[in-house]
Amino acid sequence: MPLKTVAQLRGAGLVGPHAGDLDAVARRYAVGITPEMAALIDPADPRDPIALQFVPDIAELDHRPEERADPIGDAAHSPVEGIVHRYPDRVLLKAVHVCPVYCRFCFRREMVGPEGLGTLAADALDAAIAYIAEHREIWEVILTGGDPLVLSPRRLADILGRLREIAHVKIVRLHSRVPAVDPARIDAALIAALKGSGKTVYVALHANHPRELTQQARDACARLVDAGIVMVSQTVLLKGINDDVETLSALMRAFVETRIKPYYLHHPDLAPGTAHFRLSVEEGQALVAALRGSISGLCQPVYVLDIPGGHGKAVIASPSIGRTDAGHRVEDFRGGLHDYPPR
Repeated sequence: MPLKTVAQLRGAGLVGPHAGDLDAVARRYAVGITPEMAALIDPADPRDPIALQFVPDIAELDHRPEERADPIGDAAHSPVEGIVHRYPDRVLLKAVHVCPVYCRFCFRREMVGPEGLGTLAADALDAAIAYIAEHREIWEVILTGGDPLVLSPRRLADILGRLREIAHVKIVRLHSRVPAVDPARIDAALIAALKGSGKTVYVALHANHPRELTQQARDACARLVDAGIVMVSQTVLLKGINDDVETLSALMRAFVETRIKPYYLHHPDLAPGTAHFRLSVEEGQALVAALRGSISGLCQPVYVLDIPGGHGKAVIASPSIGRTDAGHRVEDFRGGLHDYPPR
């Protein structure tokens, strides 16, 4: 059974007696760890990278002035409940606000969980689908939340079936941790629901450390890919978890070995109580530059930052080319500089 309370975490040996008032943390932010993730944690390691992602920490009560309840500005671009329309050709459809696990760095931590916004009511879902149908510029619908793959196959099939009737929607993307944290959910019924959309379906797997890609997780991803569902990855760059070249390289290679194309590497957002996870942009740029020379091009993610206030993503990898009087100067992956003509 999932661990959902501090008492259950203590009973499982994942929280020590001197951890501070974690009940205060749990009252503010949802707690949840699946058995699969709990089994990966080494209780003897105070810096275990899986524990750091899912076990609450008293540091989460340290709220900084720059932090925001809605750090990427979803609300500013929500014309109807459940829809975020930030970019012209795509929308987020937030059908559910619960997750199989609750990440301690979640940028929607004020909205998700048992006490969060819950599942869209029937009339709100109707209005969200109607909005998508009315806006012919929408080419892609991204199911997120919360984690859309916690929905039952029947519920998922209903939503995707309604999208199937909207001709201008060509792509459906689902952002999920489920294939890694609860791989048994990726069964024939769920895959049939995804394929029943009649659209090109992408699943973006969120994973932050190579240990999350267990054999069971890789088998679940294989079931999706073998069914014709394209997989990409998203990862958050997190201090103490994956902020070194060796760990990031191992993670990106693990994605590619699992037939998942590395997609986004996110700079951590300014969510409340997450300062202990954040590193500087310069540190992130240095890590991404080091990846360039150490792993295959197939393994390179796009390093992005969501601009606070709802202004969208910016690619923030260090530029490797600059202008000179004679043309351009290009930096190679070893730091060497080379001239290049203006055209």
